[in-house]
Amino acid sequence: MNTRHHNMRAHQSQGRIHQAVAVTGIRRARYRGLQKTQLEHNFSAVALNLIRLDAWWNGHPLDRSRVSHLARLDLSLAA
Repeated sequence: MNTRHHNMRAHQSQGRIHQAVAVTGIRRARYRGLQKTQLEHNFSAVALNLIRLDAWWNGHPLDRSRVSHLARLDLSLAA
């Protein structure tokens, strides 16, 4: 696999995991028991899919186009 392709996919998956944790708090289950935990994860997945669909339908990107500290420093030196 191409390193550049791998880095892009890794970045995308990290963003998805961060969104799941930030929106639904999926790191910790609220309930005890496998069936309740699975149900909670399924509801979380549905909620995330609805958020992504809403963003796609309305043309709002989910990413915030982050600029690294090094890139900001480079831009300030160039000005």
